[in-house]
Amino acid sequence: MDAELFERERAEVAPGAVHVPQWLDAGRQRALLGACRRWARPPAGLRTVRTPGGGTMTARQVCLGWHWYPYAYAYARTVVDGDGAPVKPFPAWLDELARDAVTDALGPRAAPAEPYDIALINFYDGDARMGMHRDSDEKSAAPVVSLSLGDTCVFRFGNTRTRTRPYTDVELRSGDLFVFGGPSRFAHHGVPRVHPGTAPPALGLKGRLNITLRVSGL
Repeated sequence: MDAELFERERAEVAPGAVHVPQWLDAGRQRALLGACRRWARPPAGLRTVRTPGGGTMTARQVCLGWHWYPYAYAYARTVVDGDGAPVKPFPAWLDELARDAVTDALGPRAAPAEPYDIALINFYDGDARMGMHRDSDEKSAAPVVSLSLGDTCVFRFGNTRTRTRPYTDVELRSGDLFVFGGPSRFAHHGVPRVHPGTAPPALGLKGRLNITLRVSGL
């Protein structure tokens, strides 16, 4: 993106939902991208997610710690809707990253007692979208941590009652952090649009990666 006259400032989009622009500097973005590329390789690598109705999600996904498929976690911890391989482990440094993110965005009291143990990593090309949904398959109400790499997207953050209005559209760029917990933990949210070609050139990523960190409570 072109340089701007004013720096983007952190914002509370809804109670318990905070956007922190450029939370990851360029070096941390490159390191996280390198890890995502390793995780995306088979076995248990990047896959197309199929819904119970026979459709497919346009964003492709890889899971760490627990394997998610619409709409549950596989207790066998294998890719039950893919190659059947064991899901890749969730590294301890991602738990530390998530806790740092929650503390920064919501304060130290918001950090959960249980460790973060799930990562859902979604890859969006220019045509990919994500419909309005809630992250409600976990047994924990710990805050969700979302990190963005690559292309800018429109992130639509709604309410807990309905998939429709009221909602707020937030521009998420590479390196941005979005945390939602407390009264916003089960708010509907989605990605109606990705802006192709907006990733930082030095990052070396065509498309968008979203790394979502959660506590399973399982």
